[in-house]
Amino acid sequence: MSRIRWHELTHAYGSARDVPGRLSRVAWGDVRTSVDALSDLGLWLGELAVFDATVAAVPFLWDLVTADSISSRAGVIELATQPRTGVERRR
Repeated sequence: MSRIRWHELTHAYGSARDVPGRLSRVAWGDVRTSVDALSDLGLWLGELAVFDATVAAVPFLWDLVTADSISSRAGVIELATQPRTGVERRR
């Protein structure tokens, strides 16, 4: 995750610099922390549009699906499959 220049990427509300922290909270947080982080990521990465941060985050979301440490696997799967074909792509 550290190889991605998150500060140069964007999501629905601007800079994606906070995305790695939210992904970490999903991976290592308790249920409440994980759910809150997934909620933020869902808003940021876009339900109706795909941003460059969305593209960068999806591989990490799929890694989380198989991680033993996560408490919100269903939420991660939902977020990882959210970007669909036919949605608008934004930079």
